[in-house]
Amino acid sequence: MIQHPASAKGFFSMNAPARWQRPDLLLLLMATAVPLSFSAWNALLNNFAIERIAFTGKEMGILQSLREVPGFLAFGVVFLLLFVREQTLAIIALVLLGIGTALTGFFPSVLGLYLTTVLMSLGFHYYETLQTSLTLQWIEQEKTAETLGKLIAAGSMAAIFTFLLIWLADNLLQLDFRWMYLAFGGLTVLTALAAWTLFPHFPQQTEQHKHMVVRRRYWLYYALVFMSGARRQIFVVFAGFLMVEKFAYSVSEIALLFLINAGMNVLFAKKIGRLIHRIGERRALLLEYSGLILVFCGYALVEQAGLAAVLYVLDHLLFAMAITLKTYFQKIAAKEDIASTAGVSFSINHIAAVIIPALFGLLWLVSPALVFFSGAAMALVSLLLSQLIPHDPCNGSETIWSKARR
Repeated sequence: MIQHPASAKGFFSMNAPARWQRPDLLLLLMATAVPLSFSAWNALLNNFAIERIAFTGKEMGILQSLREVPGFLAFGVVFLLLFVREQTLAIIALVLLGIGTALTGFFPSVLGLYLTTVLMSLGFHYYETLQTSLTLQWIEQEKTAETLGKLIAAGSMAAIFTFLLIWLADNLLQLDFRWMYLAFGGLTVLTALAAWTLFPHFPQQTEQHKHMVVRRRYWLYYALVFMSGARRQIFVVFAGFLMVEKFAYSVSEIALLFLINAGMNVLFAKKIGRLIHRIGERRALLLEYSGLILVFCGYALVEQAGLAAVLYVLDHLLFAMAITLKTYFQKIAAKEDIASTAGVSFSINHIAAVIIPALFGLLWLVSPALVFFSGAAMALVSLLLSQLIPHDPCNGSETIWSKARR
């Protein structure tokens, strides 16, 4: 539920909060801070690693594995809540993301890039965990899907802004890597400080557990989250690789695809959120997973560069529907479980990130098509699991079986 109490503590605690000092606007502000750093880090990474540090595939593989470790350890958020409030911890995480990004260009060595990447990734993954938790606590169920769509759209607008500034900085100003990393990381830190000073601390409606919570009745949610993480790794690691290896896409062409993806999110993410609220989680997931099966089969068989680009954009757009899992969990969860389960589920989602890149990298050497057919099989498993969701899920009616027992 959106809360706006006059008793909230913070920078404006001496007076009643202004009308714009609302939790949903704070979430939107923080959502724009993430792409300023993460999109810049991603866009500059390959050139920086190869041109300044002489990375090979071996070092890049280690780097990407290290980057995913904080995501796997996201359950640690719940223990930090013993000492720091969620809203404050989210802002601290944004600051870590910004500092890690800002320092990247000043340490052009293998060890330096490893360490700054871990710092950046720690802030990124912990913030993403906390954003999910705070959204599900602050926003009422009827508005959650649309709000999550707005957060995706806001982040995509910030990403477009970031990509355009990188193009200007590189092509017109010819700025060194260190100054670009410093500028975008600094913008994230400044945005986090604005979130700290301009908004009050919003009280929690329900006290959250300060220990790990794994409940048997959430098993379907855990399974769907795990499968989602596995499928996403195939998109993140291998879809882009296909574009370059098979169709010889240039850096500028890949950047253009990123811009198109971000633009599609700006246009459609909010509408996707409304669609999910209107048709329900079960039908929304049926639509998403059916589309993903077709997309992955398309990747396996495609022979035209233009069609591959269409599949890439469609793939990214379908993944925007992943907010369906968050709204499903909000409906079935006990209020006090939300923060702890957000961390646990984020860790479950990242189990595949440790396994898929290396294992399917070996499979890629045998047949790239098999990698994508495997992705289609994962989407099929997800589709079958999703049909166990009741048409009207709630606490006590998590699956069609639990509903039958009531």
